[in-house]
Order: sequence, then C-alpha cells, then structure tokens
Amino acid sequence: MRGSLWHLGQSVTRRLAQADKKVVARRFFASEADLKKTVLYDFHVANGGKMVPFAGWGMPIQYKDSIMDSTINCRQNGGLFDVSHMCGLSLKGKDCIPFLEKLVIADVAGLAPGTGTLTVFTNEKGGAIDDSVVTKVKDDHIYLVVNAGCRDKDLAHMEEHMKAFKSKGGDVSWHIHDERSLLALQGPLAAPVLQHLTKDDLSKLYFGEFRILDINGATCFLTRTGYTGEDGFEISVPSENAVDLAKAILERSEGKVRLTGLGARDSLRLEAGLCLYGNDMEQHTTPVEAGLTWAIGKRRRAEGGFLGAEVILKQLEEGPSIRRVGFTSSGPPPRSHSEIQDEKGNNIGEITSGGFSPCLKKNIAMGYVKSGLHKAGTKAKILVRGKAYDGVVTKMPFVPSKYYKPS
Repeated sequence: MRGSLWHLGQSVTRRLAQADKKVVARRFFASEADLKKTVLYDFHVANGGKMVPFAGWGMPIQYKDSIMDSTINCRQNGGLFDVSHMCGLSLKGKDCIPFLEKLVIADVAGLAPGTGTLTVFTNEKGGAIDDSVVTKVKDDHIYLVVNAGCRDKDLAHMEEHMKAFKSKGGDVSWHIHDERSLLALQGPLAAPVLQHLTKDDLSKLYFGEFRILDINGATCFLTRTGYTGEDGFEISVPSENAVDLAKAILERSEGKVRLTGLGARDSLRLEAGLCLYGNDMEQHTTPVEAGLTWAIGKRRRAEGGFLGAEVILKQLEEGPSIRRVGFTSSGPPPRSHSEIQDEKGNNIGEITSGGFSPCLKKNIAMGYVKSGLHKAGTKAKILVRGKAYDGVVTKMPFVPSKYYKPS
C-alpha cells in the first residue's frame, strides 16, 4: 500500500465525520469479505478501532482518539499496536546461518546468541526485496519478521533459494509462525508495564536482544525493538493468548498505554526517520542509497556472498548516485511523489514519505536526492499540488531515539 497511512487516517476520519457512514463503508471496506483478520479484530472494533484494508488485512488505522493525540501519547506514555499481519518465521538447522547470509546483508554469523539486527533482503541487482529484523536465537535457530505486504514474495524468494541450497546438501528448514500473533508495546511505560506480567528481569534485556519467556502465563518470543524510535518490545504470543495479553497490558498501565493504530505508527516511524518498505525503499533501491550502509556487516563488505553484492560493494567504494535524506518544509505537508527541486527549479529528487509531525508541530518528510545535494542545511523547493514551497535537508531522526542500551 503506497502513500502515507497518516493521510489515509485523516481521510477516513473526515469522511466518517462528514458523510453517510454506509457510503464510506462501501468505499473503504468494499473487499471486507476478502480481508484477513488478526485474532484481535473484534477486540479492535469493540474498542472503537476504525478498520481499513492494509496489505490484505483489516487493520485499525486509529481508535477514538485522533492520530495526533495517539502519536503524542505513545511518546509520553505508551502505545500498544497489533502487528499480527506481519509474518514471523523461524529457520532451523546447522546451515541456517550460511543459507540466510546468501539472501541478506547482515553479518548473522557474527551476532551473539539472543541478539538481532535490522537487515535487508536483496535481489541480483542489489535492490531491496524487503527489510526485516533478524535474530540469532542460537547457532541453529534464526527468528525473523517480514513485512505483511511482502510476505508472499519474500516466502517464494526464500523457498526457491532454500530448495537449491538443500539440493546441495544444506541443512535448513523453516516454520512460519501462523499460530502466533505479534504485539508491539512502545513508549516510556513499555518496560514498567510489561515487567508486571513476567518474572524475568527486563532491565537486563537491551535494545536488539531476544528472549523466550513467560508473559502473562504464555510462552512468548520477546524482542526489545520497535518501529517508533521509543524504547519498547515486540511480543510474539500464541494467538489463543493474544487478546488476554493485550487486555492485561492495558489494565496494568491504568489507561496510560493506549491501543494505537497504523496512522500513528506511520507518524511515529517517520519522526524516527525509519523507512516504510514500498514508499522509502523498493526493488530498485539499494541499502546504500537508503542510508542503511551501517546494516552491512564488516565481514560482508569484505567477503560479499549475498545477492547483488557486486553492485552494493561498488557503491560503498564509489558512493551512490542518490541518497535518502530528511526534510523540513513550509506550506502544506509534502506527499509521497512530491518533486524536489534545487533553488533554480531543476529536478533533484522525489519525496517518498511526508506529513505533519504531531510531536514537532511542523512538516517533516524523507526522500531521495542526487548525491552532493544531500548535506544537512541544503536548501530546496518541494512541489505540493504544483506549487513550490521552501524545504531544507535535515538530519534524521527528527525526534531523538530513546532505545534502551547499556549505559
């Protein structure tokens, strides 16, 4: 799904407020019968969730509060997100790491057991097939989560390469965790609230670390990570325990942690300077162009051995022709595909995500510009509905991240 979820959320809200709700329902929920539902679907509806189609699923864009309020509350208190539409899977076998390293840019072998990293699945041309958080549970078990909209192509891609790998004697198998749901608990209250529901000491679990533990009576996969820039967790929970866990988190927070929808999730990740696959990264975008050079492991830079390595290693040496950058701007918020021009009116790039920042109270955006014009402070013009507005290249993240790391 292209374009900003925030803008979709505003559009849904306006139409629900102004128009006949049956007409709106037909427009936004025309294919409701075809949409997949997470186990929390009825829970969302009962709590005022406005459900919209997203990547083939019926998902809450927002609840009773506005996207602006919801975004701010996540940063001040906490937000609970249903991200069960995303696909969790495990790779197992003594060769699961060499297998995965053929497909991603990360130094998976170099990860300590129980730690993970953001990575990118690449194609033969060095373009991004998807981004993913990959965790080395132990040497013969990898856990990863891929995007909902990329699930089918990611699994087909992995399966094709797995067949070839196994035909040469490689020991690897996979299990897709369709029996589990995924909740993201984000914000300053995430750890204190979750601590009430587990005996394990969460103060010893740092950003990027993974543990299998009991939470609220269920065996969960817990990763200290998220998509907001805040401290928080992604909790893979058996689906039969998901609603109870969501209720327990909300109750333990005494109303301060709120159910939060995809609209605020989009605002939060944009403020954090994080890519949305399909907007800010696509099949033709390399990790180097996307500003994810840090995710290419040192050993991988020396050895290559992943799809598209030739293209990517050449870009590391010579520099890419375009780069992802942040912008602040005047006028209406930039939209995906807004043209970026230099001060003389020459095209220098395109916005990929943009919106009004609820926390900073100003327009923020990200996009791609020609190398050399990517330095912070570079002035530009951004076209919105055919009119040029002042913009300036700005360092990301726009809102400082608050990941929980050893002091």
